Amino acid sequence: MFQINNTIVSEFIISEDFVCNISKCKGECCVVGSAGAPLEKQETKTLDDLHDKIAPFLSDKGRKSLNEQGNYVKGNDGEWETPLIQGKECAYTVFDNKGQAPQCGIEKAYNAGAINWLKPISCHLYPIRIQSYSEFTAVNYHEWSVCDSACSLGSELKVPVYKFVKNALIRKFGKYWYRKLSLTAKEWLK
Repeated sequence: MFQINNTIVSEFIISEDFVCNISKCKGECCVVGSAGAPLEKQETKTLDDLHDKIAPFLSDKGRKSLNEQGNYVKGNDGEWETPLIQGKECAYTVFDNKGQAPQCGIEKAYNAGAINWLKPISCHLYPIRIQSYSEFTAVNYHEWSVCDSACSLGSELKVPVYKFVKNALIRKFGKYWYRKLSLTAKEWLK
């Protein structure tokens, strides 16, 4: 672990390689698991504000789930997260016409120009997970067997986690923070 400003960063985001490989994993990270995507408090308001603009990009099951549960729910850990459809995929997940290749309905709305918010930061940062504490924020690498193909592709292409999620890290912590991370990575790799 090392410190950058008020963050404690896992060395694994430097040492481990990762590039999403949707053709292999079929986006399982949006489909399996026991909880939805973590949400920051201000993202709950964003989801409420953008609901009507996002809804047309969702599946019927996704819209129904949001109508029944709301745009977000409290998880078992007491934190906000996206709701699931019948305990399975995220309510914001949409599939292609073959029922495969999950995509984020929020991101589809963004790409279509309907909204100006890409998606929850936890989704953008994945496989990095953020945990805020009173004194610092932990920046950790989340290892999950669902992403084995992403680890293999990342290794083949020699792309460390922190480079794969560069834009998300800049979105969350800023360019200056990311520059410090890059310099730390260069020193660490020596």
